[in-house]
Amino acid sequence: MVLPRIAFHDALPMDLYPMPKSVADSLQQQLRDALNRARKDRERARTIVLSSTLSEIRNREIELGGVADDSVVRDVIARSIRQRREAAEQMRAGGREELALKEEGEVTMLTAFLPPQLTEDAIREMIRQLVADGATGVGPVMGKLAPLIRGRFEGREANRIVKEELAG
Repeated sequence: MVLPRIAFHDALPMDLYPMPKSVADSLQQQLRDALNRARKDRERARTIVLSSTLSEIRNREIELGGVADDSVVRDVIARSIRQRREAAEQMRAGGREELALKEEGEVTMLTAFLPPQLTEDAIREMIRQLVADGATGVGPVMGKLAPLIRGRFEGREANRIVKEELAG
């Protein structure tokens, strides 16, 4: 009995190994390119930050069961920035200014990969528009505001501004 020859790539279900549509333009590819430049330039701190961020993105891809698009990558980067800012606050509270400065340096490295941050005035204007459109409480306003500012403004600060705008 002769078995038909099957090429290796024919035996693999291709939907298990999806490729991003535009790898060259993806944010994840920009991170990889920056990591390669950091390795070539022997920038140890930058290499560690970028490789850990790419690892977090890979873990998120495993959770999602597919390739992370730019919005998922931005969420992961924003979460990393938030964690590092909180760590810097804790380091300062513990009297470790040098470690707080290290964490803030890492925040600066990662911020370069996000879209430009929104100003407080721009957030206030967005909130006023949402209130004018009929949102009445903190929950409804934040529910509509959060997707608009994700990765571009800190949610905790936005919540504070929403409360101020609704109170005054």
